Amino acid sequence: MKEINQKEIGTLYIVATPIGNLEDITLRAIRVLKEVDLIAAEDTRHTLKLLNHLEISKPLMSYHRHNEDVKTDILIKELKQGKQIALVSDAGTPGICDPGEEVIKKCIEEEIPIVPIPGACAMINALICSGLDTKEFVFIGFLPLNKKNRKEKLEEIKNTTKTMILYEAPHKLETTLKDLKQIIGNRKVVLARELTKVHEEYIRENIDILIEKAKELKGEIVLIIEGGVEKKEENDLLKLSLQDHYEYYEEKGLNKKEIIKQIAKDRNVNKNEIYQQFINKK
Repeated sequence: MKEINQKEIGTLYIVATPIGNLEDITLRAIRVLKEVDLIAAEDTRHTLKLLNHLEISKPLMSYHRHNEDVKTDILIKELKQGKQIALVSDAGTPGICDPGEEVIKKCIEEEIPIVPIPGACAMINALICSGLDTKEFVFIGFLPLNKKNRKEKLEEIKNTTKTMILYEAPHKLETTLKDLKQIIGNRKVVLARELTKVHEEYIRENIDILIEKAKELKGEIVLIIEGGVEKKEENDLLKLSLQDHYEYYEEKGLNKKEIIKQIAKDRNVNKNEIYQQFINKK
């Protein structure tokens, strides 16, 4: 097979598009969409609306979860022939819970250049407005549908001390919240919905309250889940003085009521007994 000259190979541009508000697209993204030879889109009808808004006319190719295998090979062939191609999803950044991962891997194997064109990403927007810890976080995406895999993932969430991010569809929200409650307990969660759109909303509550509201909530949803408290070995905690035990949980961000409840659980005593020790503590 004839070796292809590097100059003849095209470039795959991974272009982030708006997640709601059409103004949330970069000047660079607009320029790239105007200059490429072909746009590979998750839903060509959806992307056409954006292109019409931007007054851009380009050939479109459908590229989604159900045709990735076939269309990846076609895109690679086009790139090897020198075509410049932009990959877009319906909203946000391709490859993040959207098609793109397969063609990107194949481009790397074939030494075809890949260029990210950054922009909107729902999970980041939700996280930065959540009020929860942003220093370390875990993005989970959508929970598995398979019961066994789903339970394993929920157990992973339960044992993670970092902030966690989930995506969920509105019609599955109540079920997901109930599954979370069953495994991780009534933890603090921030529900972000309809990001960048007219009805953008952040609901900062515990899981019980969100379950009550779930049926009335619509639109695209991101769940930001507070990380669990790091577990120390039981014997180590019991070696601490009551004051040090209190300060251990205080440093974790728990309030007075939560700390007393946790200390009582660790020491297997009535929480009122612990409460009396800290009755005057603010």
